[in-house]
Amino acid sequence: MSQVKTLSKDKVPMGQKAAFGAGHFILNILPGTLGVFIQFFLLTAWGVDPLWAGLLGGLPRIFDSITDPIMGFISDNTKSRWGRRRPYIFIGAIISGILFFLMWQIDDNASQSYIIWHVMVLQLLFLIGNTMFATPLVGLGYEMTSDYNERTRLMAFSNTMGQIAWIIVPWLYVIIPDTETFNTQTEGVRTMALIVGAMCIIFGILPAIFCKGIDSANMENRVAINFRTLASNLKELLKGIVQVSKNKPFMKLCGATFLVFNGFQLVAAFGVFIIVFYMYSGSYELAGTWPAWFNTINAMITAFLVIPIISRMANKWGKRKAFIISTVLSIIGYILKWWGFDKELNSEFNQTGLGESLNSGIGSLFEWLNPTLNSIGMSWFSIDPGSEVPWLIFVPIPLIAFGMGGLFTLMMSMTADVCDLDELKNGMPRKEGTFGAIYWLMVKIGQSIALVLGGVILSIVGFDPNVTEQTLDTMTNLRIADIVVPSVTAALAVWVMWKYSLNESRAKEIKAELIERRGEL
Repeated sequence: MSQVKTLSKDKVPMGQKAAFGAGHFILNILPGTLGVFIQFFLLTAWGVDPLWAGLLGGLPRIFDSITDPIMGFISDNTKSRWGRRRPYIFIGAIISGILFFLMWQIDDNASQSYIIWHVMVLQLLFLIGNTMFATPLVGLGYEMTSDYNERTRLMAFSNTMGQIAWIIVPWLYVIIPDTETFNTQTEGVRTMALIVGAMCIIFGILPAIFCKGIDSANMENRVAINFRTLASNLKELLKGIVQVSKNKPFMKLCGATFLVFNGFQLVAAFGVFIIVFYMYSGSYELAGTWPAWFNTINAMITAFLVIPIISRMANKWGKRKAFIISTVLSIIGYILKWWGFDKELNSEFNQTGLGESLNSGIGSLFEWLNPTLNSIGMSWFSIDPGSEVPWLIFVPIPLIAFGMGGLFTLMMSMTADVCDLDELKNGMPRKEGTFGAIYWLMVKIGQSIALVLGGVILSIVGFDPNVTEQTLDTMTNLRIADIVVPSVTAALAVWVMWKYSLNESRAKEIKAELIERRGEL
């Protein structure tokens, strides 16, 4: 366990942690909602061709990957009375919220060509605003404290608040089609876009108002940014990217993130397909809200149970060991899905005394809640007390949650340590914005590849979403892929991080050298 107590000056006040966490809630709710709207409701609400919906989801990511490093460079070199990051976070949150709302104000009878161009153009503009918000926000988090362990506590808190978004997002699939809530799906999308856009502005500006980064007033070697210096700026940007790419500890973090996140994203939709098409024989009606409950409980356990445990593990054993342990636990969780998603085992469990007691309890609870839910227009939240509950699908969740819970909590904390190492080797200015941009670029590349390879795997196993009854071989192979893919990528990430060298003692040595060189920031 770390024997060095965090100094008061290095502790981030709870109010600043809450404001930073509010920003991370927006950082998660925006892409989560955007993905649901593009990949699902463009098809079901407006009848857009799936190919075009896929292109609308994928092509703007190419543009996004270009703007992230540019924004990171700009924020690293900005000089203002409000700091390097906060002006962009404030303006970016407002632009993002307004454009997200406008993106989905589409008439019910709009033509497909109009919808495609409307969403494409507004999405590109939205992504500019979102980059202005997200990239400086990540960079701000890296510089809010210079303490090795306080960085983990800050990222744990923000990641917990970010997970709240994933408690909400799965229910969009349930709420928007609910005829008692909205007259049409298009009305539901437009209304939810207004709510999400408003949340983006309200919560997104909080980090800009309340969070405090390092004092950059005396930071050396920042370049002027204007149209006259565009060529030299581009040269400096490329130089910074090269320096970042030569940082071996950082590249290990990027590689491990790419593997864990890509593996998780590849099979993210498989669980829903297995619940609906294997456990409930292709009946969405019988499956009810269980897919939403599965994802929501996963996010809840990650946020309120797993992340606090991981933070304590990192404080006791170090960040590298905490990552390895949490990733290995997630592999065990993935393997347990073979039994957790077995419909015969679930049926047998429901016939045991414990299963009958749990079914009776959940039935009594919702018989009591249903009148209230119906009266406030939340009947979509209900569970049919007469149906058998697939209890065993929830058993692997606590272990699986260690994978994603550990990934972003620890990797973002470790990236902050890497920024110190870069300053030691390459001098000023500090490049938190550039490091954050490159790190999240790896995440976005992983998302894009996962979207493609996920479809490839579904095609290989013979899955056809338009057919209610899938073959037993298809579902067996899909269940195997659902376990093997994330387990293998997670195991490779453990291998990548096995000899990661930037531990607490080395991080403290670097910090001491930097303070001796340029004083406290």
